[in-house]
Amino acid sequence: MFRQFRSAVEAALADALADLGHPTDDLGIEEPPGDVDATLASSVAFRLASEAGAPPPQVAGEVADALDVAGTEYLARVETTGPYLNFFTDDAYLADTLDAAHADDYGSLPSREESVVVEHTSANPTGPVHVGRARNPIVGDAVANALSYAGYDVERHYYVNDAGRQMAVFTWAFETFDESDLPEPDRDKPDYDLVRYYRKGNSYLEEADPEDVEDAETEIESIIRGLESGDEATYERVSEVVDTVLAGMQQTLARLPAGFDEFVKETRFIRDGSAAEAVERLKDSEHAEIDDGAWVLDLEEWGIDKEFVFLRSDGTSLYTTRDLAHHEWKFENFDRAVTVLGEDQRLHAKQLEAALEVLGNDTDRLTSMFYSWVNLPGGEGMSTREGTGVDLDDLLDEAIDRARAEVETRMDDRVRDDDLTEADVERIAEQVGVGAVRYDIVSKQPTKTITFEWDHALDFEAQSAPYVQYVHARCCGIVDEAAERGTSPAADVDAAALSTPEERALLASIARLPAVVEEAAEDLEPHRVATYTREFAETFNAFYRECPVLTAEEERTREARLALVAASRTTIANALDVLGVAAPESM
Repeated sequence: MFRQFRSAVEAALADALADLGHPTDDLGIEEPPGDVDATLASSVAFRLASEAGAPPPQVAGEVADALDVAGTEYLARVETTGPYLNFFTDDAYLADTLDAAHADDYGSLPSREESVVVEHTSANPTGPVHVGRARNPIVGDAVANALSYAGYDVERHYYVNDAGRQMAVFTWAFETFDESDLPEPDRDKPDYDLVRYYRKGNSYLEEADPEDVEDAETEIESIIRGLESGDEATYERVSEVVDTVLAGMQQTLARLPAGFDEFVKETRFIRDGSAAEAVERLKDSEHAEIDDGAWVLDLEEWGIDKEFVFLRSDGTSLYTTRDLAHHEWKFENFDRAVTVLGEDQRLHAKQLEAALEVLGNDTDRLTSMFYSWVNLPGGEGMSTREGTGVDLDDLLDEAIDRARAEVETRMDDRVRDDDLTEADVERIAEQVGVGAVRYDIVSKQPTKTITFEWDHALDFEAQSAPYVQYVHARCCGIVDEAAERGTSPAADVDAAALSTPEERALLASIARLPAVVEEAAEDLEPHRVATYTREFAETFNAFYRECPVLTAEEERTREARLALVAASRTTIANALDVLGVAAPESM
């Protein structure tokens, strides 16, 4: 309802400005001042004051008088506070919000008939997923969720680097060393099993006799050239390693959860000839030149000082070359492309975009969003292994253990014995623990470096995942108790019975979810949804404190409040779903 109301207000305000002879290009629509209980406000009078030759409060009054209140959907009245115009909603707005929020897909917007591919994570398949990179799948998945809720046809892709030197070293090491040469794996997972070969191979290349290293490098170079030439036998050798490690990484990512529609391999663009074709087109560009035998692009026209190498002096392509073909493939198959990258990839992204323009592509269809790193405070409470740092599996295990301890502390013996089984405790611990990790990371602006703090992430009283999740659990508890009394929420209740400030504030908050989703998708900022969930939790808790539901004296009030609780349950569940955070039914 908020989106419809905002559109109606914008149209009415534009008409009023036009009638007064004022420009309508900037309406100044914004959140109302903190002490005003309106739904929307406009600061347009500030902009018009000098042109109108009158102080802003006077201009605001004139615009308010010119507004068609009766003809504007959901608009009850317009009031001015100094230079601000404040727009208040009517009872129909609240009633329609309560009705709409009972739909299971509340918060989702109609299809835009526009496809978007979101590429995220794309960590090299050389071993377990590291905590430092955990922000990519968490933010990337939330961005994809927001776009999907906002009506876009979304595909989630993982771009697999299976053609570089790292994978050639990995393949050589896997085929060279025996199990007896390796330490025990840290976990019974494919990625932990095979990473031992990769580490052994790298240490061998650093420490072995020069002659032995030379022999190894010859074999590694042979693998690289085999991939470059499209040799099927070489591809199968490398794929055995890549696919095995990737399977283990997928198990870890599924715990977040972060799933993918397609794993797009880098070698695909070597084998289908598209990378070589891109090279030939680049060679014909006026920006291409040969530098010490290698082909490069001069990108000074784009403000980039560093040359873009797209073909080595030995005739082999690079990751950047294949990525060009990859992105042209995206443009052929999707309307838009979004790539989530670490901040260390800014130069690569800028070079890639410029090179794509050299190739004649419309790069307005490509958006690169960057994230900064996640740090741990000295690895407190974590098992840090020499040479590997902290793996994401370690972080998630620790989160679940801490959540389990917190949940058990909060349960009295009666609740544990009568209501929650051990399986329930484990489920809640996983939902809360993993949710705490994910929420704490996605709730911050991606470009800011963050330090993950256990005390904050798992604080049931602070603005954290458990704090928000508990609202959903509380809603479920109220609805379940009503069912035990033979009552269920109805959508056709009398919304006019919801007259207290707390009830109306909660309905107003519910109404905003679709608009928040739309804004998060438009700006690729899922942390806006996290901010909304915290504010929603505070608003719901104020309602819960002041407005008895099942014990309300009047039946009309009980029914309306129960419907409001059911609408709140759907709202917070779907908002958490955008973030990829579970909504527990009990805690």
